[in-house]
Amino acid sequence: MTQPPFPSRQYGDDVRVVAIPGKSVLLVGTAHLSRQSRELVEQVIATERPDCVCVELDQHRYQALANRQAWEKLDLKQLIRSKQLCTLLANLILASYQKRLGDQTGMSPGAELLQATQSAKALDIPLVLCDRDVRITLRRAWHNTPWLKKGYLLAALIASFFEKTELDEDKLAAMRRQDVMAGLMAELGEALPQAKRVLIDERDIYMSEQIRQAQGSRIVAVVGAGHLDGLCRQMARDNSAAIPEMTTVLPVSRGWKVAAWMIPLLILAALAATGFRHGAGQFEANALYWILVNSIPAAIGAALAWAHPVTVAAAFCGAPFTSLTPLIGVGYVCAFAQVMCRPPIVREFERIHQDICTVMGWWRNRLLRIFLVFFFSTLGSALGTFVGGYRIFTSLFG
Repeated sequence: MTQPPFPSRQYGDDVRVVAIPGKSVLLVGTAHLSRQSRELVEQVIATERPDCVCVELDQHRYQALANRQAWEKLDLKQLIRSKQLCTLLANLILASYQKRLGDQTGMSPGAELLQATQSAKALDIPLVLCDRDVRITLRRAWHNTPWLKKGYLLAALIASFFEKTELDEDKLAAMRRQDVMAGLMAELGEALPQAKRVLIDERDIYMSEQIRQAQGSRIVAVVGAGHLDGLCRQMARDNSAAIPEMTTVLPVSRGWKVAAWMIPLLILAALAATGFRHGAGQFEANALYWILVNSIPAAIGAALAWAHPVTVAAAFCGAPFTSLTPLIGVGYVCAFAQVMCRPPIVREFERIHQDICTVMGWWRNRLLRIFLVFFFSTLGSALGTFVGGYRIFTSLFG
């Protein structure tokens, strides 16, 4: 009788064996802040010596864990140009939340995943980072969440700033149990089914395909405990045809694109029509009103964020024009100006997880202040666009 690739050993409920054609996969379910999980991962890889180790990481998350000096390579100017400030902020919030929990147990967030990569390299075992790019996941989650639910998602993120969660190894052990994690997934699915599908279900399919395609017949896969059930279901299926769609950032719908251009075009048309109907004097008065009602709130917003004077000037000068095009908002213009005038220093990057948890920390930390500049100037310009548009249309038909 042939010896099974993974002999039956008593690793506990956190480890499951899944057999698929040509492969035997050992799924190791972990809690991302547990010392016991890190020890379990090290033990399983050292004992089993698999042909390949798959880890629930993408390249960006792996670099963040493995390279403690990753901040030094962060190109904020490129992030702003590519309009990825919101994605960076979401990553910072989640990382800060995990770090606060990790401080209570003396474990760094994702230490067991990093341990899996280190064990594989130490034993010269091929390593596969099997998770989907976190930027794609966050964008798809946001895109798939209905507008009425987006506020719920934002509120949950904001609440995580100040949530005081007491956590110890006993609670982490409870988190690893299947019934508890299943209950958490069910709760997420009920509150935000679209986000849950992207954050959990799609990643289960994506990771299962990466594991299925990994080289070798004996595979150890280290994943969060919440993915165990989903991976066990998906491993037996061929989902390769679904992967291209899941790795695509969904485009903005045609309706939103049309609306984004129609609003400024209608404002410009109404402004021109006012001139034809009521004369050049009314046209000039409305044009000046549009400039000031956009410029002043945007500049005030930037000033409230303690922006550099050049950034405040950029908000004042840029808001009337950026409000008339969907290609770029005044928030990105101001964020770029703030980076050029007041770039964050290394010490502020290192303090980000502490400062993000306090109100004053957002103004004290130069990186966080960039986000304040972005949001406050955008809010001011949006208010100005609404008020200015109302004034122009009422003047036309008044």
